[in-house]
Amino acid sequence: MTKLRLSLAVNDYDHVRDLLDGRVRAEGISLVPSVLPVEEIFYRTTHYQEWDLSEMSLGKYASLRSQGDDRLIGLPVFPSRVFRISSLYVRQGGVQTTAQLRGKRIGIPEWAQTASVYSRGWLAHDQGVPLADVEWVQGGVNQAGRKEKVQVRLPQGVRYRHVADRSLTQMLLAGEIDAILSARAPEPPAEQVAQIVRLHADFESAERAYFAATGIFPIMHLIVMRREVFEADRWIAGNLLSAFTQAKENSLARLRDITCSHFPLPWMSVRAEDASRLFGGDPWPYGVQANQVTLDSFLRFAHEQGVCHRRLAPEDLFPPEVAATVRV
Repeated sequence: MTKLRLSLAVNDYDHVRDLLDGRVRAEGISLVPSVLPVEEIFYRTTHYQEWDLSEMSLGKYASLRSQGDDRLIGLPVFPSRVFRISSLYVRQGGVQTTAQLRGKRIGIPEWAQTASVYSRGWLAHDQGVPLADVEWVQGGVNQAGRKEKVQVRLPQGVRYRHVADRSLTQMLLAGEIDAILSARAPEPPAEQVAQIVRLHADFESAERAYFAATGIFPIMHLIVMRREVFEADRWIAGNLLSAFTQAKENSLARLRDITCSHFPLPWMSVRAEDASRLFGGDPWPYGVQANQVTLDSFLRFAHEQGVCHRRLAPEDLFPPEVAATVRV
């Protein structure tokens, strides 16, 4: 039987690996994988759509869709999810509390970076730090010259400037900015490592409390496909969702296995059980319905911040074929 051959670009995740190495197969599909860093995948997907399927920043994908760019179609498969209270970095001895960020200068790698959208939403809605009370400085975290990849519409009153010749890490160490908000950690020179710290040292407790209060488990990335690929064979959406889901279930089973160590850290099965209790079952759900609260909150933040040019609903991101799951 001839299978549909599709290329896939994705980062190296245990919960995707079974699909990449063939232990899990998408019915009727033969995948040709490229395992690459996410920044490279996002750049090449945003500008050139080089693969049939690829991992993609939720922020960039939603921004493009809000602007009428429909070259890509989303699948509710979320390979990366990270709580982002941990992503605020400051100088040792500098800013001590979130409230002290009012009137300060915060560096960001991109206004449209998904992590930044969630973090700014948390600052504005939960911490009482309005976007207009901060000066936002955009640049590369560890390398100078990073630019926005999508067009954004900054809200009225927001102060934003691009710095091309200095990295945010250099600027933080020099006192030119007061904090960095970034998915990727600053990498100062070895002799200055101790000079940059997280604003919230006990970020796990803060992030658990945030989830309990809001129900938001931040989604960073999703899987997208080129529109022409999907429209030629619309059945691939459901088959791919099923296969990605099975690969994820296999990964969670490895986490829970107490027979042997699948990961080189102790107490992984205990952590898996704790996560299941915290999230009320599946700690890493795929699909639209199971992620309605998180997706709706993100799209609200993104519209408020000008990343999305119009208010989208979660259902606007995905084809109807994957809006709900079949139950028997």
